[in-house]
Amino acid sequence: MPLTPVLSARWGAERPWSIETYRDLDGYKALPKAFKATPDELIELVKNSSLRGRGGAGFPTGMKWSFVPQGDSGPGAKPKYLVINADEGEPGTCRDLPLMMNDPHALIEGCIIASYAIRSHFCAIYIRGEAIHAIRRVRNAVAEAYEAGFLGKDILGSGFDLDIVVHAGAGAYICGEETALLESLEGRRGQPRLKPPFPAVAGLYASPTVVNNVGTIASVPSIVLGGADWYKELGPEKSPGTSIYSLSGRVKRPGQYEAPMGTTLRELLEMAGGIREGHELKFWTPGGSSTPSFTAAEIDVPLDFDSVAAAGSLNGTSAVMIFDDSDCNVRATMKWIEFYAHESCGKCTPCREGNFWLVQIYERLENGEATAAEVDQILDICDSIGGRSFCALADGAVACAQSSIKNFRDEYLLHLEYGGCPFHETGEQPELVGASEESA
Repeated sequence: MPLTPVLSARWGAERPWSIETYRDLDGYKALPKAFKATPDELIELVKNSSLRGRGGAGFPTGMKWSFVPQGDSGPGAKPKYLVINADEGEPGTCRDLPLMMNDPHALIEGCIIASYAIRSHFCAIYIRGEAIHAIRRVRNAVAEAYEAGFLGKDILGSGFDLDIVVHAGAGAYICGEETALLESLEGRRGQPRLKPPFPAVAGLYASPTVVNNVGTIASVPSIVLGGADWYKELGPEKSPGTSIYSLSGRVKRPGQYEAPMGTTLRELLEMAGGIREGHELKFWTPGGSSTPSFTAAEIDVPLDFDSVAAAGSLNGTSAVMIFDDSDCNVRATMKWIEFYAHESCGKCTPCREGNFWLVQIYERLENGEATAAEVDQILDICDSIGGRSFCALADGAVACAQSSIKNFRDEYLLHLEYGGCPFHETGEQPELVGASEESA
């Protein structure tokens, strides 16, 4: 499948974040074309393109837009809102930030087109509070768009009005969950809401709202310019288009690599120079730490939503964290669980208490204080957490622990046999001698 840059097409240009460079390289050319269509025609175009949300869930974008009720435009009707989820906090994920830093006007043009399609006149871009440079760059791009007449009243003489506000988030991982983000945007503590009602019916200020990821909306101008058929040629039939894969860990050239959906880890490793010298691939995450990890056996699984799901994990945010044979899977899982325990909003007891208990067991494993029964206790606690909370944070936490024990149970037994982590001194995994499957 050919490499066709879409989201990163302008990243190598001089000052790609400026409106001058953006307009020189096909920027804001999709907007007048979009205004010639009706909102319903645009929704149908995005539906036909089969664009799926790049925020992790992979929900069809056009379908999400169509859920917003459109027949209540008279006096007293509730306004419609577009909210951009730029609260990128998943461990290993780094694609929204470079997109906003390098090409913020693609996001803004996408916001205008999406707002027009759902008949919204207000858009909020919610950026993680720590991402100060991205916040400044997007705010500057919004100011440039206002000055050029792409935002405000009667955009390009279309009669369509739109205001965009860039909001600095509260700096919590939970605010990446769409309803917790809406709570934070309204000035309250970031905690997930019970669904239903869904944001499409009762979102921001209890009004119909579409919440989309940065990469999702930034793809829209290219779809308007190139058409649905062109976009579907860039990837698998059910997961078309490109994705920015964030490669981190034990690779020679970590970074962001844009490739068609369905690209395999083997192909991504070729782009990134391969695993560091003298070592072999051991385990990796296809979509961030909240997705069940894979081993080297899954190196040829196509990285798209359906193929990864069929292989037992989730494509998620395309955050590919790579570990080699010198890395301890138990220790990596402990670090992830510590993150989820720290970032739990505390609203749901299974998540709040369960992750705290998991951290204690993993720390005992690392310190040589755990018992054989506690390995199975980890799975029991996971069963009590997963599917029993308002949002997917709890599910993500248990996914990494469950896949860890499934793929590397021997490593847990080694921690019992050696009285702690056997990787600390040598960086290599010793042979399992005394412990056995029965002792666990």
